[in-house]
Amino acid sequence: MRLTRAGEYAIRCVLYLAMHQDRTLISRKEIAEAMEIPAQFLGKVAQSLSRAGIIAIRQGAQGGYEMAKAPEAVSLLSVVEAIDGEIFLNDCIHRPDTCTRQTICSVHRVWETARRQLRETLAGTTLAALAREEEQACAKRPTRPSQIDAGG
Repeated sequence: MRLTRAGEYAIRCVLYLAMHQDRTLISRKEIAEAMEIPAQFLGKVAQSLSRAGIIAIRQGAQGGYEMAKAPEAVSLLSVVEAIDGEIFLNDCIHRPDTCTRQTICSVHRVWETARRQLRETLAGTTLAALAREEEQACAKRPTRPSQIDAGG
């Protein structure tokens, strides 16, 4: 399983909304600039997130995006699957009828275990937890060039 660019942008979008939940509407332009997402691409991703009931979109000059659910109620799994579809690692897990070796294949169990663990990890990670983590990381980051260590 490889997270698509659209999936990555969806996570960034929803994470930004979760971090700014105290505001009612946030413009597409603001999210795109803050999270380094092409604005046109963000519009397409947002439509999918809206159809999944994760965000709400308000049209018009004063429009924008907002969380449709509390960040505590939105898992990373739901965001990824809203964009990329069901997570699977191998066709034999996703479409068992395509695998003629399913009953004797020793690798089948490994794929199923890995898929289950990945899904459990993503399902157990909420946008609220990620937003808190991101806010803490941003608070520690230097903001002035003189605070940045050039390394070496």
